[in-house]
Amino acid sequence: MPVEIFVDADACPVKDEVIRVAARHHLTVHMVSNSWMRLAEGPLVRRVVVPEGADAADDWIAERMGRGDVVVTADIPLAARCLKKGGRALGPTGKPFTEDSIGMALAMRDLMAELRETGDIRGTNPSFKPQDRSRFLQALEEVVQAIKREG
Repeated sequence: MPVEIFVDADACPVKDEVIRVAARHHLTVHMVSNSWMRLAEGPLVRRVVVPEGADAADDWIAERMGRGDVVVTADIPLAARCLKKGGRALGPTGKPFTEDSIGMALAMRDLMAELRETGDIRGTNPSFKPQDRSRFLQALEEVVQAIKREG
């Protein structure tokens, strides 16, 4: 079964980069979001609009992705679900989620949420930088090539 790429697209800053890599390798891309969005068109781009809801896009992706597929997301719980199914998960900055790193990532996410709730910290995630885009492109290309070598 060919590799497919699933993108948690609502806040994803690297949608165009995903489409470029997918086109180069002739891979289907599922852009999953809670609302319609303008995307580059192509025969391998599938636009999926799910109903409103906190985890609707995550659930759609987790239910349909399979072993060897690639999921692009900043959502750590979604990345964990995908890894459990044998997929690969990659953050939009190019950072791969792995079996070795996902436990710590989940723990840090929970800790930061608790610190924000108690008011001990404020702030948001660091801004997305041009080097993040370059790092993502390289990481996605490497993941796709590794999967092809394994298959």
